[in-house]
Amino acid sequence: MKRPSSATIGGATAVERAAPRSVRALLERQALERPDATYAICPETGRELSFGRLARASLSLAALLASQGLAAGDRVGLFLPNGLQALRLFVGTMAAGCVATPLSLLAQPQQLAYVLEHSDCRVVFVAPGQRATLEDALARIGRHIAVVVVDPDDDAVPGEDAAAAGAVWPLTEPLRDGEALMMYTSGTTGRPKGAVLSQRNVLAGARFVSDAHELGPADRVLAVLPLYHINAQIVTALAPLLHGGSLVLPRRFSVGAFWGLAEEYRCTWLNVVPTMIAYLLDAPDRTTAPAGVRFCRSASAPLAPELHRAFEARFGIGVIETMGLTETAAPVFSNPLDPARRRIGSPGRAFGCEARVVDPATGRPVRDGVPGEIQIRGDNVMLGYYKAPDETAKGLGDDGWLRTGDLGYRDADGFYFITGRLKELIIKGGENIAPREIDEALLRHPGVLEAAAVGVPDPAYGQEIEAAVVLRPGASSSEAELQGFCRVELGPFKTPRAIRIVQALPKGPSGKVQRLKLLDGVTA
Repeated sequence: MKRPSSATIGGATAVERAAPRSVRALLERQALERPDATYAICPETGRELSFGRLARASLSLAALLASQGLAAGDRVGLFLPNGLQALRLFVGTMAAGCVATPLSLLAQPQQLAYVLEHSDCRVVFVAPGQRATLEDALARIGRHIAVVVVDPDDDAVPGEDAAAAGAVWPLTEPLRDGEALMMYTSGTTGRPKGAVLSQRNVLAGARFVSDAHELGPADRVLAVLPLYHINAQIVTALAPLLHGGSLVLPRRFSVGAFWGLAEEYRCTWLNVVPTMIAYLLDAPDRTTAPAGVRFCRSASAPLAPELHRAFEARFGIGVIETMGLTETAAPVFSNPLDPARRRIGSPGRAFGCEARVVDPATGRPVRDGVPGEIQIRGDNVMLGYYKAPDETAKGLGDDGWLRTGDLGYRDADGFYFITGRLKELIIKGGENIAPREIDEALLRHPGVLEAAAVGVPDPAYGQEIEAAVVLRPGASSSEAELQGFCRVELGPFKTPRAIRIVQALPKGPSGKVQRLKLLDGVTA
């Protein structure tokens, strides 16, 4: 389809009002229609990034990548803390036609080396604080990868001066199904897998967020999750780019600074994970949310009903529980904005995609109320796992339905409820026990801040239940006391045979508990 003639950004014309076909087309649209509007703010430096400046920076980045010999579809590693630089490079890489490959700041050199080697990464942008870890990783790899060191607080991308007025994109615009983003799963049971997401996938995820939460240009999100996680990338980076809103991007989450930032920058919504909700509730110095905040969005892990109700009662704003996966460009389920229509304990209804529950043994759909594996199909579902055809076939098959591995059921009103994971399911004496049931019982104890249960081998039952808990500051509950509490809440059969009191639960970058790591005794 021929696009209408208009002013140009880097030689590209304005895009039609229809759904954009690529991140580049979306960026061009915003830069042409509202070039001076604020897209992002860094509170540490006070600097702002407009849509027009983001477009020019993306064009400059494309020129730099082309000068390094990269072509459309090549992988670009991003090893950076939160900040406007990381945001420019993330959006700009996809707009240039290359594949953004964010790297977790939690990765150790051995893990980092595997991802860099496996992904066929051509160049890595790194902040000085991460350079030593990157160099250690690169020393383990048998091929050259270009390194570009960037200041995370710099106000320009490398080579921005090289993009003269009237310059054109050096790489072809990616197709809708062209690769845009590659995210490596947490790898709790083995080597990480690279989930490949297309331009269509990431824009579908952004559209889901914008539509489900009725977001527009006047909305501003407090974005405290790391940009190397899919939630932050889609929900707080690409969704505002689509609906014309903005984000406040602090370096990291801080309980002490959280509400002050939301108030100072007049945020209208918040994007957090349940761990953050728990810590905000545990801080004594705030009792209400700023007046302009419309709602708080919770994702990346199930939100315990007790935390949900306590947060709303204390801060006076609704919590919209949602759910998404790396393989689905973040969101798949969302509760309605109207508190009267939501279901506490549920991540909501399918939105922007199809969902169903099937019998894990037969693959056939089951009736409402019957538990099974949740599957997803739609424009948001990944292309597949990189260089892993067998894993892709297991996850997607020929029917287009993504096998999420999540166990749950749908009620008669279309709301989904998550009970656990196929690989995390505890089977004790032939009885299926969802770990979350144990977690929520422990979280009802006044001394428990966080909890995670897991199945361990047992000669008599096949599996037994053990749990790890983090106590609230000042609490002194013992294992025996917690077990006694569970006997009342759950009965003897479901009471953990052992409860370890630990300083921290093993978590991924989004704050999601990596339950299976508890089997290895990892507690920090």
